[in-house]
Amino acid sequence: IGVACDVVAPSLIPTRPGDRIKTDRRDSKKLVRLYRAGELSFVRPPSPEQEGLRDLMRCLDDLICARRAVRHRVGKQLLRYDRIHEGKKSWTKEHRAWVKRQRLDDPLADEALRQMRIHLESLDAQIDALELRLEEIARSDPWVDPVRWLTSFRGIATKTALGLIAEIGDFRRFSSPRELMSFLDLVPSEYSSGEQRHRGHITKSGNRHARRLLVEAAWHYQHGPNLSKRQRDLAPLLPAEVAARAWQAQIRLNHRHLTLQRGGKRSTVVNVAVVRELTGFVWAAMTQQPLREEVKV
Repeated sequence: IGVACDVVAPSLIPTRPGDRIKTDRRDSKKLVRLYRAGELSFVRPPSPEQEGLRDLMRCLDDLICARRAVRHRVGKQLLRYDRIHEGKKSWTKEHRAWVKRQRLDDPLADEALRQMRIHLESLDAQIDALELRLEEIARSDPWVDPVRWLTSFRGIATKTALGLIAEIGDFRRFSSPRELMSFLDLVPSEYSSGEQRHRGHITKSGNRHARRLLVEAAWHYQHGPNLSKRQRDLAPLLPAEVAARAWQAQIRLNHRHLTLQRGGKRSTVVNVAVVRELTGFVWAAMTQQPLREEVKV
């Protein structure tokens, strides 16, 4: 209706511990005072297209979690009846064929196993259909260009790229990579007073979906720099700055991995440090920031 609106994060509204009275009038006055003092934190609502993509990506995550739970139940039921697969890995083609051949002596237990296998097959079919649909979405507007730019980075495939776009949206709304890191809560917790400074693990209170995707991607940078076939095929379709940024990320982040590991850091701590820098590279590529230094190939 033409009224300018600002959306405020409810969890970040300052509250006084001793204030035990809540009415609409008191809330309105408090919001006006905080708004005038600049104490409110504003958020950007997603567009309808981004919200739809986010719902679809989270639906895929829920289906994968459900499949993992059913696989766990099937495996444990077979284990209770001393049905042990001799292979090294579970849920490969060989293992799945072995599970289908299993028949339990007790008819009720065998019926329960059969129903769980049917449920598992339906989940597999849903996941396969949804992944095919996401591949089609990644090749259509307005997602095709952002997906190409993100998949030029090592460790980021189509589903990961769509997940980052769905959760983060427009990367240009962050004026610096530090703001994006704060949005993902890839910042260390701190409890300092006076001359004492204590920093701990990352806060993990931001967008956990996007943070998980970047953490998984960062593990790939422990290997030496190398352009995969997918990245070589994408190179002619990318802006020069994006391709150079992705290659620069491989060189720097691999060096970062090796340096921290040689310093005795735990692998998980090393990976979190790499995730922070990878976030900066991704932000620079998605906002088309110019390179500050020449990339050495």
